[in-house]
Amino acid sequence: MNTTTRIASIPTEEERRKIVNRLKRLEGQIRGLQTMIESGKDCDAVLTQIMAAKSALNQVGLHIIGYSMKTCLVDDSVTDRDELIDEAIKVFLKYSSCVQ
Repeated sequence: MNTTTRIASIPTEEERRKIVNRLKRLEGQIRGLQTMIESGKDCDAVLTQIMAAKSALNQVGLHIIGYSMKTCLVDDSVTDRDELIDEAIKVFLKYSSCVQ
């Protein structure tokens, strides 16, 4: 099996825009966290926002993985479908191992 991963980049402008918009919202959450720390908000409120930001980032990752799997697994130019599926599973497992 090929050791390089073939999960594609995000090819459509619409899909890239959706992902960038999610990341911009996340960027706003992080700035909000910085403000909370600077203004001395209580730990519980800060930790709640950290969990929300972490969840939002995980959702972006899962969205990218799902999109990549949908587009890669229907690529008719691929001759070895099993290898492609194995690579997709490998990427998913690698990502999901860091999501907790």
